[in-house]
Amino acid sequence: MSKPAAAIGVFTAICLLLVSCSGGSYGSDEQISDPTRVIHYVSSDLEEQQPRIISEQAREYEKKHPNIKYEFESVNTSDLVQKIQLLAASNDLPEIFSYESGRPLEQLADNGFILDIEKVFRELGLQNELNPAAVKLLKSMVRDKGLYALPLEINIEGFWYNKDLFAEYGLAVPETWDDLLHVAEVFKSHGIQPFALAGANKWPITRLINGYVIRKYGYDAMQRVARKELKVTEPGFVEAAAIVQQMAQLGYFGKYVNTTETDEASTLFLEGKVAMFYTGSWSLRDFNSSLKNQIGTDAIGLFNIPLVSGGVGTKDDWLMNAGLATTLSAASYDDTMKEWLKAVFTGYGDKAMKEYGVISGFNVQHMPADVPRLTQLAQETIDSVKNGALWFEALFDPDTQTIAWNNAQLLIASKDYTPEMYMQDLQAALDKQQ
Repeated sequence: MSKPAAAIGVFTAICLLLVSCSGGSYGSDEQISDPTRVIHYVSSDLEEQQPRIISEQAREYEKKHPNIKYEFESVNTSDLVQKIQLLAASNDLPEIFSYESGRPLEQLADNGFILDIEKVFRELGLQNELNPAAVKLLKSMVRDKGLYALPLEINIEGFWYNKDLFAEYGLAVPETWDDLLHVAEVFKSHGIQPFALAGANKWPITRLINGYVIRKYGYDAMQRVARKELKVTEPGFVEAAAIVQQMAQLGYFGKYVNTTETDEASTLFLEGKVAMFYTGSWSLRDFNSSLKNQIGTDAIGLFNIPLVSGGVGTKDDWLMNAGLATTLSAASYDDTMKEWLKAVFTGYGDKAMKEYGVISGFNVQHMPADVPRLTQLAQETIDSVKNGALWFEALFDPDTQTIAWNNAQLLIASKDYTPEMYMQDLQAALDKQQ
């Protein structure tokens, strides 16, 4: 998930002061004279699948090229943004590193610190490795200025549902939001909780609000908000908040929604205690686990956010998520780095899928026969996406994001906090956002 970045108010000023300085240790004359080149990767956790895949590819390259040394540095996620900011300020960025997507990443791009990966891959003949839907999504996170993040992780989001429960009560997959509410009421009337929702994590609440919004205004609604072409006080946004508040008050999310964590919500769904669970393909690890999944993978289906009456959104548009951004230092880009990139990222999508079952934003040229059904379903869905929609807070600064999340909990917990109040408070924060 995309987490709120640290405050970066002074970052741009520091970068502007130092961007004209000569290259740091990764591009200096001292390094060029050293016969051993070090390619340094800074990320949050080597045990995460994406850094591990890159590291394995890099180690293979290192065996064949002894003058190229690969180093991985693990930094706590909570400290990662600050570390990268300090390295950027001293013009000493590593060759490859993870960072916060959205505004923080855009600042690095604006100051010339990172590469446009689409241009680099085109130069290296790797353009066919990139999934077009993933590229489009990642570009939208920096207001279409370029592709500044490797598409190592792409998640499709939607309503995963218990097909056996739907069949038992003769229910069809909802086509409209009214259908969704009807299905929820049928389950509720039979003593079955309609939705699992991890309200304790806050963002799952705003995902539902955003789902209604993109069906009302289209997949690019939040980009238009960021460009100040659309205000969240518009009737469709208020309507979205009202629908989600109503769903909570009707008990569709259970009694203790604001204290329910993600693992608990997933367990409720996989034990057959709830009918639907809005989540992303990052949950496939649990869905594909025979230990955690008690209803079986054949009982799980996926449907897109239903349509809204009078809305302009279509079912060709899916909410997508790209995880933590991983990018490339502009100062370190030379012939050595070009060869390394070609070796590491040629066939990346196939390796990620074949060896780890990981869905990435790289094209899978040869789908393995033994890929789990749900993983294949998610990959095929991603391949069919016309437009990837951003999550609600993707273009919010940290303060605005916090307001959106905290007030979303208040919205579903209290009748006194109205949908109008929620959107008014959020718009006030957006008006202060630069």
